[in-house]
Amino acid sequence: MKFDELGLAPEVLKAVAETGYTEPTPIQAQAIPHVLAGRDVLGIAQTGTGKTASFTLPMIDKLSRGRARARMPRSLILEPTRELAAQVAENFETYGKYNKLSMALLIGGVSFGDQDKKLDRGVDVLIATPGRLLDHCSRGKVLLTGVQILVIDEADRMLDMGFIPDIEEICKKLPFTRQTLFFSATMPPEIQRLTDTFLHNPERIEVARASSTNATIRQALVKTSRDGKRDKLEEIIERENVKNAIIFCNRKRDVASLERALRKSGLSAGAIHGDLDQSVRTKTLDGFRKGEIRLLVASDVAARGLDIPDVSHVFNYDVPSHAEDYVHRIGRTGRAGKSGTAYTFATREDSKYLAAIEKLIGNPIPPEEAPAASAEAEAAEALADSEEGQKEERRSRSRRGGRGRNKSAREETNEATSAEKAETSSKQESREPEASKADDKPGRRSRGRDKDDDRPVVGLGDHVPAFILRPVKLPKRAAKESDDELETETEDA
Repeated sequence: MKFDELGLAPEVLKAVAETGYTEPTPIQAQAIPHVLAGRDVLGIAQTGTGKTASFTLPMIDKLSRGRARARMPRSLILEPTRELAAQVAENFETYGKYNKLSMALLIGGVSFGDQDKKLDRGVDVLIATPGRLLDHCSRGKVLLTGVQILVIDEADRMLDMGFIPDIEEICKKLPFTRQTLFFSATMPPEIQRLTDTFLHNPERIEVARASSTNATIRQALVKTSRDGKRDKLEEIIERENVKNAIIFCNRKRDVASLERALRKSGLSAGAIHGDLDQSVRTKTLDGFRKGEIRLLVASDVAARGLDIPDVSHVFNYDVPSHAEDYVHRIGRTGRAGKSGTAYTFATREDSKYLAAIEKLIGNPIPPEEAPAASAEAEAAEALADSEEGQKEERRSRSRRGGRGRNKSAREETNEATSAEKAETSSKQESREPEASKADDKPGRRSRGRDKDDDRPVVGLGDHVPAFILRPVKLPKRAAKESDDELETETEDA
């Protein structure tokens, strides 16, 4: 099927042809005719299948007839992240350049003043994140009563980020007769409830099994330790001569620290996460697209919406805690029919998350294949083994030859030791009578044992501290009382 068979206007077809696309993807081929017919659409497809064009192309065609009024947009597209909203805006600029449509982008990190000016002039297409849109609504700067087409994109990501209450509040401000286009990669129960509430008899389009991974992506599981991740990452980057890669971390602080470490190792790296200013994030993404940055370290804020066609590798530096994020992360490579490679680093603590991912995608992630050793490496290893064997043989021969020489030396040592023991014993026997004679002298204190007591001394032994043997000096009064008591005892006796 060709694009010109879908019923799009000539202006739209001309813009599509200039981009180089001639055949629509399955989601585009099935969704575009239903959108042009005014039907509600529920699209379920994995990332990288062309969902954005499946609603932007027919919207441009439909909105080309009509005119916007001040502060009353004719269509509304809700996106979970700034990057994805900016990408959709780029698609409208590319495909709508032959149509006179106005557009406004309402995202955080941009001043309210510039956005208010565009809204005051009136816009045909309003692309926004839920939080910033509600801010404008509360300030009275935008009215949603004129919206004819509503698009909720990446709905499951909206759920993960806690935007479902905001979406419900926004939908209450929209007219009941609108056309709703709902796209999601997965369909958890909460998302199913939303579709039942806000869609009217939708056309369900499912071009791939929910939560399936692209067949063009080679997946590999690398089991390592927490401290060994970075060395393993740098080893694979060098071994496979990685063209460019997105490296995903679970926490923002890990994104920043890993980016600094890669830079210190001499690698071209940039970082993107939610705490960075929007201008910094945009500049980093542009540098990555242009090839000025080789490695992009990112949090899950970049897992959705990055449409970079030639990403060769994706690294899950941390196993994602949500199994669905694995599908979206690795979907940054292997896009538009091209091949890609995705590595996942897993530690022992990640077993629970890893099991959830493998259950979701329906098969285990294959382990990393050990790189084949080169002939030179094998020869060097064999040479090292032979040299070690020769050294061991020489040591063994030396031990056997030295036994005879060492025997006489040991015998001489033993004889000398026996002689020393005999001499020491005789000296001790000669000292014992002298000690007994000293104990028999009158007036000499016995230091700790009786002369007839041969039992070993336990406690202080023969070395009694001098302060214990020193006579105690009593105070005069106490000494007098002691003498009186002694005289009384003598008289009684």
